[in-house]
Formats: sequence, C-alpha cells, structure tokens
Amino acid sequence: MDQLIDQFFNLEIMVAAWPTVRQGLWMTLLICLAVIPMGLAGGLIAAYAAVARARALRWGAIAFVDFFRAIPPLVLLIFVYAGLPFAGLQLSPFMAVVIAFFLNNSAYYGEIFRAGIQSVGTGQSEAARSTGLSAAQTQAHVVLPQAMRNVLPDLLSNTIEVIKLTSLASVVSLGEMLHAADLARSVTYNASPIVLAAGIYLVLLWPLVRIVSRFGRRMDA
Repeated sequence: MDQLIDQFFNLEIMVAAWPTVRQGLWMTLLICLAVIPMGLAGGLIAAYAAVARARALRWGAIAFVDFFRAIPPLVLLIFVYAGLPFAGLQLSPFMAVVIAFFLNNSAYYGEIFRAGIQSVGTGQSEAARSTGLSAAQTQAHVVLPQAMRNVLPDLLSNTIEVIKLTSLASVVSLGEMLHAADLARSVTYNASPIVLAAGIYLVLLWPLVRIVSRFGRRMDA
C-alpha cells in the first residue's frame, strides 16, 4: 500500500512538478480560449448553411458536418500537423491543434445548432416577420435564443468534450497539461504528476458536468 501511495500520490513530487504542470495548464486554457469560440462560430455558420434553401449550400454543409464528425480527431490532428507540410504548408504545433480542433468541433457544434434551430416552430418565424422584423432580425432575436436554450445541455456537454480533447495536443509535442505532466513523470520516474494533472481536469470539469446534469433535469421536468 505504501508503495502504491508513493508511486501515484507522492505529495512531494506533486509539489515539485507543479510549476511544470501549471505551465501546461495555461497552454490548455489558451487552446480552449481559441478553439471553443471558433468552434461555436463555425458551428453556427454550418448550422445555418445546413438549413438553407440553396441545395448546394445545404448539401455542402451536411457533407462538412458528416465528414469531420466521422474522422477521428487524433487522425485529423496528425494529418494537419504532419501531412500538410508535404503540401508546402508548415504549421506550428499550436496552429495545427487549433485548426484540427476547430474543424472537428465546428462539425459537432453545427449539428447541435441545426437541431436547435429546427426545434423552433416555423410559426415563431412567421409571427416575428409579421411584426416587421427582417429575416436576420428574426433569427437573431427570436429563433436563435430559443434554439440555444433548447440545446444548451448539448452545447455544454460538447464543450466539456473539447476541454478533454486538448489532451491530444501532447501528440504533436505541444506543451499542454498532459504533455507537461508526462514530462515531469519521465524526469521523476513517478506517476504522481499524471495524477496531479488528472485531479486538475476533475476540478475544472466536475462543476460543468453538474451544470449539464441540472439543466438536463430541468428540461425533463
């Protein structure tokens, strides 16, 4: 038992590894600050394209969403980072991560937004237009607020997945939290830094998980 505690819960090693892990935590947060807003914006564009009247635009959006939801994010990341240089496009690890995760999450957010938009009855739009609102004003002030409320638990759940997805950035040697913890583990020959990183993920994500559960129960009530 003492050996298990020493190998996985060594507080002395955790304290020594904290500066390295903290640096990785900032990189993880930076990735989230870049990817989540971009993914939401890209998803909203994809959602409105998917419900557009123009058939070419609609089918193009559907193909985009289906393709990037089907391809594993790790495969996409490796392709962007290691494949695009063969086409003459050399990206930094950070830019490769942002682009790959943007494409992946735009597809998921897009499908969520599309479901939300289509959940709002057409009568809402017609009533808004009858009051003199333009099509853009109707979407911005009537349809979109209701759509986002209808799919808010799904948006939050996907955002949690985005935060967890940042751990894949270690594959391209980007110094996010898992990469930093693994670096500390390789120096100390001890798994405690990995446990420390796992604990930080738990502290960050557990409140969001509880919020999603609460929203889900309210919507089911």
